Amino acid sequence: MIEWFGVDGDVKKWLLMGCFSFFAGLIDSVAGGGGLIQLPALMAFFPNLPVVVLLGTNKLASSCGTALAAVRFSREVEIRWRSVLPMASAALIAAIFGALIAVNVPNERLRPFVVALLSVVLVYTLLNRSLGEKERKSPATPAVERLLGLTAALGIGLYDGFFGPGTGNFLILTMIFIFGIDFVHASASSKVVNLATNIGALILFFSAGTINVPLGLTMALFNMAGAFFGVKLAVLKGSKFIRVLFMATMLGLLSKQAIDLFQT
Repeated sequence: MIEWFGVDGDVKKWLLMGCFSFFAGLIDSVAGGGGLIQLPALMAFFPNLPVVVLLGTNKLASSCGTALAAVRFSREVEIRWRSVLPMASAALIAAIFGALIAVNVPNERLRPFVVALLSVVLVYTLLNRSLGEKERKSPATPAVERLLGLTAALGIGLYDGFFGPGTGNFLILTMIFIFGIDFVHASASSKVVNLATNIGALILFFSAGTINVPLGLTMALFNMAGAFFGVKLAVLKGSKFIRVLFMATMLGLLSKQAIDLFQT
């Protein structure tokens, strides 16, 4: 049974949570990493809710923002649908299995691996200053691109359903690396796949009844508003702006995961 109640009805607290959700939607739509803002705020404002309910509620809100961002991007930026849709399908199925594992198995053991992976991604992006600024010709054949894309989608989808932090960032870098596209197009394409992983995880969370619907939908409205402005900002400012914001969110995400690892 879905949990409908059990949250503090303080209007100020809900509005503050809405502000964090707005900012999370804006950041996530541009460079990924919105969960770095929204989930910790949710845990801080509603500490009495079970962690699994907070995860499900956060996923409901972020899914709505990601859906709006995907639609907005598709109207402004060309998306390689033939490559992206198979990835989205694979990621959705993988995310369901990942969420199934998350509901039954503690995921804290994954944190050291995530910290190491985030470190590698951040260093790689810093060292490659021209990465994602302009489109380049991919050295791989279309068949190899599709195979690499599906493999990455399965891995990232499983990870997002099970744990999640940095999924949007990993997807953006994967799109740049495999398809040779710039940050704007990578951010747009990543939203389609990220929406699929969110839907996959949501299916499991809904069936397990671990979502606080009123809180999640309230957050969703603010998250969608942030995503609306975020897409507009990304298209206007271009790849260099997204790259800077991408590295900033990566650094923040890495710091948060390292602190949590140290504390545990």
